[in-house]
Amino acid sequence: MSAAFDCQTCGACCAYFRVSFYWGEADDAPGGTVPVGLTQKLDPYQRCMQGTSSKAPRCVALSGEIGQQVGCTIYPVRSSTCHALQAGDAQCLRAREKHGLPTA
Repeated sequence: MSAAFDCQTCGACCAYFRVSFYWGEADDAPGGTVPVGLTQKLDPYQRCMQGTSSKAPRCVALSGEIGQQVGCTIYPVRSSTCHALQAGDAQCLRAREKHGLPTA
């Protein structure tokens, strides 16, 4: 990861995508870690982080100002969806572009 794609100064992905994941990742399921109180039910099999299914998404667990300094308040227990996104990948670049942040 280059300094240009430092997630702690970006946060664009957390305010661009719907963060949906298998319901069993929430802490009300055996072995789940994502705080269920910060999620909403999408269907019988999926949940998403509150705030990410709106027209102007922003994950409820994101703190700070996008493009300045941000942090995930549940980073150690975040969902597999968040683990899968990598700084500098195509999704990252799309979110950064949407927020007017450099993509190169």
